[in-house]
Amino acid sequence: MLCLSSAHAEEEAAPLVAYNALLVGDDARARLVIDFDRTPTFTYHYLTHPARLVITLPATAFGFPDDTLEARGIISDIRYGATGPGQSRIVLTATESIALTLAEVRDEDGSAARLVIDLAMTDAAKFDTLVATQRAKLAGEAEGALPEAAGDTATGAIDGDAESFVVAIDAGHGGVDTGAVGEDTKTLEKDITLDFARTFAARLQAEPGFESYLTRDSDVYLSLSKRVELARQHGADLFISLHADSLPQTDISGATVYTLSDRASDRVSAALARRENLSNEIAGIDTTDEPEEVTDILLDLTRRETQSFSTSLADRVVAAFKGRIGLINNPHRSAGFMVLMAPDIPSILLEIGFLSSPEDERRMLDPDWRDRLIARLVEAVKQYHDPLVASGG
Repeated sequence: MLCLSSAHAEEEAAPLVAYNALLVGDDARARLVIDFDRTPTFTYHYLTHPARLVITLPATAFGFPDDTLEARGIISDIRYGATGPGQSRIVLTATESIALTLAEVRDEDGSAARLVIDLAMTDAAKFDTLVATQRAKLAGEAEGALPEAAGDTATGAIDGDAESFVVAIDAGHGGVDTGAVGEDTKTLEKDITLDFARTFAARLQAEPGFESYLTRDSDVYLSLSKRVELARQHGADLFISLHADSLPQTDISGATVYTLSDRASDRVSAALARRENLSNEIAGIDTTDEPEEVTDILLDLTRRETQSFSTSLADRVVAAFKGRIGLINNPHRSAGFMVLMAPDIPSILLEIGFLSSPEDERRMLDPDWRDRLIARLVEAVKQYHDPLVASGG
């Protein structure tokens, strides 16, 4: 009996084995995945100055190579190891305020488990609230206790009005990324898109049951990922990105609506997507070595459903514009625009017109024409939200 008890004690004392790990992400989000030999318990808490997330585990042997986990994107540093008898920790240091959006263990089979941690950028006020809540919990617990129960799921979302239909309006380009330049007046695309975005937001906000959110409301640079993450954190039901690009063919004019696809619908769309996707590089954000996200079947199904909603929105925009706002031939097109890659938010990119076309440039600088386009765009959003809404002026 003593021998059996001793063996059982040794088995209980055996550390977890973390045999594989992966950190992916960009300057807006991060996902940490660690594979264990058996199901781990874990807790987490935040630290400040700088913003950090600390994940506490039982004694763990980290069996993967030291260079497996390298800081990237929003994560500026990652450390892990034993911190005391029977305890190990993983510390993720961020470049800005963060919030945990997912923390769970997925049992792969009877002999392995996967810890998945998702983080996203958030604003300083939200992070301060998370830290204050954590301190309040600690005050009511025994000294040294951690604030969250093992395996809890957290959210960093900044919820809008639960009864409002939220539309995130994204003014393309901004800051160091000027976008296209007009042929005649040298108008900057970043100024055109911000003007249209502000007008669209104000008109939509005036509609009962609708709420608008601007990803940028000034001449600032935002990475493509941050635009999407800001929309998600503000509970967006739709994401509409406004652009006014230029083309080598100056005779092409009119509005175009784009949805996401792996293969571009045509060469012009493919070229536009390549140029738009260079926005990160303009600001010095390296995405060339970005690994693929860790996905699963449920996420793939979400993407498919979201894509069908995106197509529905695009069709309604085209229908609302016909006969009232100039459209190019085949006005609903598709390409691999990074800004449309949110798996959970129906998204379109609207080319208001092309600054390479003197005719389009003149129209886009006309406040009356801008207001007519915005009125039709608002109508399209209303039709998408409620197909029974009567079409109006």
